[in-house]
Amino acid sequence: MPRSSNKLLASLANDDFALLEPHLESVTLGLRKNLERPNRRISAVYFPEAGIVSVVAVQSNGKQVEVGLIGREGMTGLPIVLGNHRSPHATYVQVSGKGKCIQATELRTAIHTSLSLRDSLLKFVQAFGVQTTHTAICNAQSRLDVRLARWLLMAHDRIGNDTLPLTHEFLSIMLGVRRPGVTEALHTLRKQGLISYGRGQITVKDRKGMERTAGEAYGTPEVEYSRLIGVKRRRPSSSRKQRSSPNLSRP
Repeated sequence: MPRSSNKLLASLANDDFALLEPHLESVTLGLRKNLERPNRRISAVYFPEAGIVSVVAVQSNGKQVEVGLIGREGMTGLPIVLGNHRSPHATYVQVSGKGKCIQATELRTAIHTSLSLRDSLLKFVQAFGVQTTHTAICNAQSRLDVRLARWLLMAHDRIGNDTLPLTHEFLSIMLGVRRPGVTEALHTLRKQGLISYGRGQITVKDRKGMERTAGEAYGTPEVEYSRLIGVKRRRPSSSRKQRSSPNLSRP
């Protein structure tokens, strides 16, 4: 039986997981639960096993834009891994789920005890940094329907279900646009037969078509995650291309 459905925890060496295991607590991640507040000391770190956590930049005027997405592939509390104690961003649950939680002090102790544990967690920090970089590129250069397709693919990876519990209001925050823009982008994807949507949920109908729509906006962070942390696989044939984007929810 796997030690956890969180892929980062599952990837750790046995000795490193043993350092964390006595301090891991099973928790429910309720909708909009605050995991980190801007510029406040981080008291606990979460390893989601189901659901989605958003890392959100908050401007002085209150405007919020998502800069990163974390699901069962990763962890919150990256400043702790980097030797710090806080972030200017907010981190909260956008799709409810469950996970494991460890106090920040216990994680620091474990990281100081094991260099290999620190290195393993730093690999996720790198993967997350690639994701946030490509989010910035996508937000700057891509059409709104492409940005939405990319975001829905990322959510689909992490939720592992074709039906995503997402509202227009939530998507407007995640994409940094007004609700009419979200409605128009959703309509564009639905007209192509890629999704259907109703009150509070979106259903992915054609995953491959969504990937074609997202194009270069989706794939590079996913490949990097697989390279750094992904489950061990048989040696690929020489003809296999790296660009085949791995699905984080379906290793």
